Amino acid sequence: MKYDIVVVGGSAAGFVSAKTAKLSFPDKKVLIIRKEEVSMVPCGIPYIFSSLKSIDENIMPITPIENVGVDFLIEEVTKIDVEAKNVITTNQTVEYDKLVLATGSTPFVPPIAGVDQDGVFTVPKNYEYLKSSLESIKAAKNIVVIGAGFIGVEVSDELRQAGKNVTLVEGLDRVLPLAFDSDISGKVSDQLIKSGLNIKTGAKVKQILGDGKVTGVELEGGEILDAEAVILSIGYRPNTELAQQAGLDIGKHKAIWTDEYQRTSVADVFAAGDCAEHKDYFTRKSTRLMLASTAAFDGRIAGMSLYGLKIVKKNQGTISIFSSAIDGLAMGAAGITEDTAKAEGFEVVVGTATAVDRHPGKIEDTSTQNVKLIFSKNEGVLLGAQVVTGKSAGELINVLGIAIQQNMTAVDLVTMQVGTHPLLTASPVVYPAILAAKPIARDLCNR
Repeated sequence: MKYDIVVVGGSAAGFVSAKTAKLSFPDKKVLIIRKEEVSMVPCGIPYIFSSLKSIDENIMPITPIENVGVDFLIEEVTKIDVEAKNVITTNQTVEYDKLVLATGSTPFVPPIAGVDQDGVFTVPKNYEYLKSSLESIKAAKNIVVIGAGFIGVEVSDELRQAGKNVTLVEGLDRVLPLAFDSDISGKVSDQLIKSGLNIKTGAKVKQILGDGKVTGVELEGGEILDAEAVILSIGYRPNTELAQQAGLDIGKHKAIWTDEYQRTSVADVFAAGDCAEHKDYFTRKSTRLMLASTAAFDGRIAGMSLYGLKIVKKNQGTISIFSSAIDGLAMGAAGITEDTAKAEGFEVVVGTATAVDRHPGKIEDTSTQNVKLIFSKNEGVLLGAQVVTGKSAGELINVLGIAIQQNMTAVDLVTMQVGTHPLLTASPVVYPAILAAKPIARDLCNR
């Protein structure tokens, strides 16, 4: 069997790579190979614990990809021969002209005593595992979630909504420590605690208790938390075994090294998504970032770059745009935090603002928008943005993410033209992004 383009992996990066490749090069034959019969929508996985009626509501359909002419092969890839340009599966060999690796990632399991007992779960993108784990987790009354990144926070909030007694444990000093500064993450913590979630920050797990089956979690200070289920949410590790066996270069964080066009160190082999190395947009340093939105971005770059490069298509770095929602509170972040900027040596100034958020629905359904913008001190370039607000947070942070990518300054934001409607947005007079940028822009203009 021979295809012009073969994509190994069928989640966000694989889907977008294949679809983009087929639309960019319609005369080429494109194949996705993946071992899973069913693929999950990555960002929707935490919501299978309460908000969704069934795990089957979170399946990523393949029909839209098949409709553009992409073929599927459901088999496990066991080896890649880059010299012969072959992908070897459990049953056959597939020749390729161009290859995209989108092999994803696997949840990290720390070397904690007792971690191998029944009742300890991870949150992979694996349908069969999640389906079997769901029933056991739903049967538990007391649950400990270890790790307060966005998946840990979302899963904890979902389980709380399902009536569970949930304790969220984080080793660092706040929830969502990589996405938000303490002043913003504090608003999230307050909302979580108000809703009934137990939070322990600055707390490290000594061991998971039990005799083959989980009964609790012991913290390093000696405190014991009752638990019939423990969920590990301590990050993910890139799946690079195939790449390493094929001789591809591996980056600092053990992901596949790629250039700005998602090309690997081997000719005609590309990588996208969680398995690929990423660089921060501003610091240019390697980052462990793994987001479905980033995977889709990688996939578009890879898919367009397979047969010829165009400078407008290159990946200049990761913005880390993130959004989530818990108990009626929405939040988003893009770029680097104030803490990270200072640690990297940037001189920064910060603008903050609050305004009324009006989202589609009744006009009386309002909430407060809290916006924090981080600018470089001398040029006033937007480096990062954080918002905590109502449902418009997702779109607001996307707008600010575009501003970061375009190197917009505080003056650019203040002079930005925005549309408005009382049912949909804040007033243009008090538009929060503009309000937060105003004092910074004023200082720049008065120099």
